[in-house]
Amino acid sequence: MQPTQHYRIDYLFHGKSAWFYLCAPRMDNAEAWHWAAVDAGMADIPKYRYDKVPKVSKPKAERLGIEQVVWKPA
Repeated sequence: MQPTQHYRIDYLFHGKSAWFYLCAPRMDNAEAWHWAAVDAGMADIPKYRYDKVPKVSKPKAERLGIEQVVWKPA
């Protein structure tokens, strides 16, 4: 089992500020954009931990109204 860390992800969704905390084994910009889309309700959450779900890319997230995604360790 991989060790996990806590991250804070901030973003704008249709111009409104939103943020959340996420516990994950790793984080990078691509993961942050995907999880921002999940939090905004624009992407699927896997039913089980190891299920594969399509990742939402930055360009697709921007088309859905998500902007300025930033993350940092919490």
